[in-house]
Amino acid sequence: MPETATEIDLREHIRGIPDFPKPGILFYDISTLLRHGPAWRTAMAQLAARIRPYKPDILAGIESRGFLVAAPLALELGLGFVMLRKPRKLPGATIGLDYALEYGTDRIEMQADAVQPGQRVVLLDDLLATGGTMAAGIGLLRQAGAEVPAAAALIELTFLGGRERVGIPCETLLRYDD
Repeated sequence: MPETATEIDLREHIRGIPDFPKPGILFYDISTLLRHGPAWRTAMAQLAARIRPYKPDILAGIESRGFLVAAPLALELGLGFVMLRKPRKLPGATIGLDYALEYGTDRIEMQADAVQPGQRVVLLDDLLATGGTMAAGIGLLRQAGAEVPAAAALIELTFLGGRERVGIPCETLLRYDD
């Protein structure tokens, strides 16, 4: 008998992989969630319910696993989808933002005409860890004139404090404290 949305525990569909990508790191793998249709559908329905109150005009996703969340969610909500990517990955004119990492810097870009000034954009990624990439994405969207009322992710690693760095409401489905 198929599971119903109320019976599905999303945590059972996230696989922890120790020592990836390096020793001492526990990687939360969403591929097991993605390949389980009913659980993936439940995750999208739950995120849609949490994001709808922010009344977005469009959704943005951060490369690359953020695309896996934002694109189907945009479809679910009847909205468009904007890609925030690494440098030199998008055709046409782009705008970008450099940001600091723990050891060095990175850059995130989007097409210059991807959002219009005043549009309400909710930013999505698969995981909220330290919040650096999410904060950079919010900064880039604001640089383009967008209003960013909220961000969202499937998973939050609460012990890394990313929510505080993001500085706007952040909706997450699963929270891990270690």
